[in-house]
Amino acid sequence: MARFELKLPKMGESVAEATITAWLKNVGDTIEMDEPVLEIATDKVDSEVPSEVDGKLVEILFNVDDVVAVGQTIAIIETEGGDDSSNTNTETTKNEDTEIEVKAGAPSGYAEQATQTAEAQIEKGMATAGKNDYSHTDSFYSPLVKNIAKEENISMDELESINGTGKDSRVTKNDILKFVEDRKSGKVVTSSSKPSAPAAPASHSAAPKQVPASTTKATPVSVNGEDEIIEMTRMGKMISHHMVASVQTSAHVQSFIECDVTNIWNWRKKNKDAFLKREGENLTFTPIFMEAVAQAIKEFPMINIALDGDKIIKRKNINLGMAAALPDGNLIVPVIKNADQLNLVGMAKAVNDLAKRSRDSKLKPDDTQGGTYTVTNVGTFGSIMGTPIINQPQVAILALGAIRKVPAVVETPDGDFIGIRMKMFLSHSYDHRVVNGALGGQFVQRVAQLLEAFDPERSI
Repeated sequence: MARFELKLPKMGESVAEATITAWLKNVGDTIEMDEPVLEIATDKVDSEVPSEVDGKLVEILFNVDDVVAVGQTIAIIETEGGDDSSNTNTETTKNEDTEIEVKAGAPSGYAEQATQTAEAQIEKGMATAGKNDYSHTDSFYSPLVKNIAKEENISMDELESINGTGKDSRVTKNDILKFVEDRKSGKVVTSSSKPSAPAAPASHSAAPKQVPASTTKATPVSVNGEDEIIEMTRMGKMISHHMVASVQTSAHVQSFIECDVTNIWNWRKKNKDAFLKREGENLTFTPIFMEAVAQAIKEFPMINIALDGDKIIKRKNINLGMAAALPDGNLIVPVIKNADQLNLVGMAKAVNDLAKRSRDSKLKPDDTQGGTYTVTNVGTFGSIMGTPIINQPQVAILALGAIRKVPAVVETPDGDFIGIRMKMFLSHSYDHRVVNGALGGQFVQRVAQLLEAFDPERSI
């Protein structure tokens, strides 16, 4: 008999850990290759982890609701043949004092180390003696977070002062790295830098004192006997944390433009039945809009960027996120990879596939990774415009308003007249730290121009 270690797979460049939500198999169960063993959840999507071998499940190393790092062994499967051995020592992986071995270095290096946890050695009792002891606390901190705290000499009091954005307000890698950055820039007062004597009062012309975010407490909400208390879903909590974090990170500004889509409306009405018959797919407005957005990004590549500290990352690929509503009311953003390389038929198939798998909760982790720009359709529920929140670490997002039949001035060689046109508003939110008003406005203007110039005689 041989022992195979089932590890938490890598789920995208920005995903370092996942929460176990359910075990689909019990100890002693027979498992076939590619059969799901457990369900996990990341801050992006829910997914299943399949077995890589045929065998019997002999050991489960983590419980439901445990947070596991990418690359950690989560279960042992006994297979036929081979030596009774495993490729790493699993005896200590469940110990709460386990640490992920990482090399000392600048905080930015931890992101790469987190995604390479499969190569990290998990050893019991790795924590070395020092003045910072993270074991005496009721709060949960992942091995990666504790290692960063140790390397950056963050005290227990400082660690507990960090507002966590992870599941159940847990401190994530990004939370502690931001704390380190803020501490070095003087935005937070640390235990090692507090003055021994009170500072002199500031003059009226001085900048207001920065109050650490951790000192802000939510106002208590009164509840009477007739009120109903509803627990937020796990995904709802994640979305809430991400929205707050995005607003706190990016300087949101908006540009709005009205767009005449009469040609698109008439063309779709004329061709949708033939398209369905030929391709077996519904022809919606979304792939047409996505096609225009991809073309505009090619013309304005500096909208297709991300910001990492003081460095701008210019993305090579155009990967369009498509905000999709779930049956429970939450939203998820699957990604159309290399959207600029798809024709209209390919775009329609990609849009329909991701929308269907979103509704059926069949998305894979990779389906929500790698987005460089996001489009959301607020018009689905009748809104004529919106001010969407940027999907971090992107720098812009476009909201599509409802298409409405409105009276409008129509210009002709024979003069202007009032006609009935199909119009919609495009709302562009962008990060004013790196996208100025000219770029943000020109980009959404170009999207509108491409839509208005749609060829009503276009062949499918």
